[in-house]
Amino acid sequence: MSRDSFLARVKQATEQGRAYRIEHQTLAPEIGYVGVAGDLCEHLASEINAVGGVATLVDSLDQARDVLGAYLAEMQAKSALCWQHLLLDRLGLATFLRERNIAQVDYEQTVAVDQPTRRLTQLACDIGITSVDFAIAETGTLLVCARPGQERVASLLPPMHVAIVERSQVIPDLIDAFNMLHERGLSNLTSNITLITGPSKTGDIELQLTTGVHGPGKWRVIIIR
Repeated sequence: MSRDSFLARVKQATEQGRAYRIEHQTLAPEIGYVGVAGDLCEHLASEINAVGGVATLVDSLDQARDVLGAYLAEMQAKSALCWQHLLLDRLGLATFLRERNIAQVDYEQTVAVDQPTRRLTQLACDIGITSVDFAIAETGTLLVCARPGQERVASLLPPMHVAIVERSQVIPDLIDAFNMLHERGLSNLTSNITLITGPSKTGDIELQLTTGVHGPGKWRVIIIR
């Protein structure tokens, strides 16, 4: 490949990469808190859509189940890697999946088997279903703390990650998340905290933007107002 051709490909890839917005804001050094004015759920949804995800606002658990059902059908899901979480319990996730003959894979199913079997089972799942610790409206970011029953693989391994969020989990700014984690106590911090902003993306090779390489290429968030 000639030098001019190589540079032309880099230029083209850079232009394609601009489809995913990166915002630069000029802030005074003493300002760290940005926050959000207005409806936090609507702002969260707008930011999620802006970074390549798909957010759906709903008003009830019934509507959330309808949206989730559409995603399961889209993926033709045979098995789902799921968190154990109170919101998912209220959603009736276990019954919802069983009624559709979709195997629920969670901590209870995987803890008793050896690691190779557990990993193969998790890798075979068509969809990951989680909730969050916090959803940050300012940037459309999900903060998830890994712990038994809420493993990070659910948001990393399957080709589609669906996060179900309710209003009480939505906070204005990342700084609020750090403050709330601090209030939980340092001794209660988990070994891993992940911030998820958009589907998996990489541009490591010749700046060619590719989704779904290091994680799910499809990122869906259902927000219950």
